[in-house]
Amino acid sequence: MTTPFIAKALASTALLISLGTAQAAVIFKDAQLQALQEGGKYAELEQLAQARLKTNAADAEASAALTLALTFADAADPKRLEAGARQAKLCTDQHPMVAVCHLATAQNLSMQMLGMGMARAMRSVGSLKDVWIRTLELEPSSFTARVQLARLLLTVPGIMGGSVSKARELEAAVRSSQPDTARIIRVFIAAEAKNWGEMESELLAIKAGKDAALQDEVREATMLLALNYLKDGKDLAKARGLYEGLQREQPNKAGGFYGMGRVHAAQGQTDEAIRSLERARILSGAEDYPIDHRLGDAYLAKGDKAQAKAAYERFLANKRANPANAEDARKSLAKLG
Repeated sequence: MTTPFIAKALASTALLISLGTAQAAVIFKDAQLQALQEGGKYAELEQLAQARLKTNAADAEASAALTLALTFADAADPKRLEAGARQAKLCTDQHPMVAVCHLATAQNLSMQMLGMGMARAMRSVGSLKDVWIRTLELEPSSFTARVQLARLLLTVPGIMGGSVSKARELEAAVRSSQPDTARIIRVFIAAEAKNWGEMESELLAIKAGKDAALQDEVREATMLLALNYLKDGKDLAKARGLYEGLQREQPNKAGGFYGMGRVHAAQGQTDEAIRSLERARILSGAEDYPIDHRLGDAYLAKGDKAQAKAAYERFLANKRANPANAEDARKSLAKLG
């Protein structure tokens, strides 16, 4: 019974910190650290953090920055993730009252959970929740901690600490002081209730502007809503509109182009699907979506078996490929011989 819930929980934590997404919301007081982290320049962030720690081993921000650099520079490398976990523990042990250390710990744990077996992931949900709670206690204004905690509470079952009412409390606490934070939480509350009309209304009212953290959450929510319309061809026009909005507002992100590729594929527009998916492959956040799987399907529909095979093989080489997509890709690849 719990397996679907855990799978859903892990899908939720994928939002938190893919390259160039939720980790961009970590707010460093040091502008240089923040700029490198927002830009996904993890090699440079690691070098700077290590240099600062050599000068001052008690530099909490540098310690948290090193945690993030180790976590995200190559999230598919378990040794790097383990090193990030060790650094996270060092950060929280040395600076138990500094929120950014706990936030970095939550991000590292979230990435570890995506690669865990089901049983271990189940045992880790409570730990993740506790770290987000501690982060929020230390920094009540933290957008990332509040939104990620709310999403986790909405996702996991009550037996594992989930609670819609607690998520609503998190929203109500900042309704006046942080209206956009409250609104994006309401978006996900509506999504959990499958109240798609309310979700869309709340989502369209958000003006993310240049706020990278809010942009990330808006993109996640838009992709979720559009997928609902895309499923079984329920409302391709609405899905298209949402993806087109993402392309306009976030032209350097892969999400809108990936989604549009799926719409084109559903409409039998194979060449357009391939163009959109190929564009998505080279944009920021491409690793968050099964682009090569969909490309393989599109090339196969076009009759280009060589390109289809190459795309499927690229997808299956990804250690973090979604198991369901990977199974489909293997079947398609096997048929190609």
